[in-house]
Amino acid sequence: MTGEAGAQKDPAHIDADWTRALDLIDGVRLREVRNVVTFNGVTTEVHRADWNVAGGEVVHIVHVALRPGVVSAWHMHRHQTDHVFCVGGALKVVLYDDREGSPTRGKVDELVVSPMRPTLLVIPPGLWHGVANVAGETSCFVNYFDRAYDYADPDEWRLPPDSEQIPYRF
Repeated sequence: MTGEAGAQKDPAHIDADWTRALDLIDGVRLREVRNVVTFNGVTTEVHRADWNVAGGEVVHIVHVALRPGVVSAWHMHRHQTDHVFCVGGALKVVLYDDREGSPTRGKVDELVVSPMRPTLLVIPPGLWHGVANVAGETSCFVNYFDRAYDYADPDEWRLPPDSEQIPYRF
């Protein structure tokens, strides 16, 4: 065929049942859900205990809106599990595993989440993560936690987006 010089063939990334083929960082979990179209709108389940995907009980929930083109990175919790569900726009979520003893230490995962294919992303403690709004509009997500925010001693650790400690650039 002509025009193939220097081209790379895409690897398979989805099967015939539309299940994504993902090799994720150890402890990261995804739960894709379906939008239910009704006569007056769309209903989407965000969380159910019987999905067995969340770590522990839900004790704190926040809603985050990011302006177009904004990057919020890098962020990590030592004890808290994040549960991210995009409810508007589109987000690129990047995860980096720097946990000692982890079988996926050094691995980077890059995921795009949006309401078009609703997905609950569970980020375990110890993973660096960053979020970029890749939509041309404000993007929003719900983030819920298994620990409440501690105002006196936050479990919040940050690095700048261009940190040399993380092998990824937004």
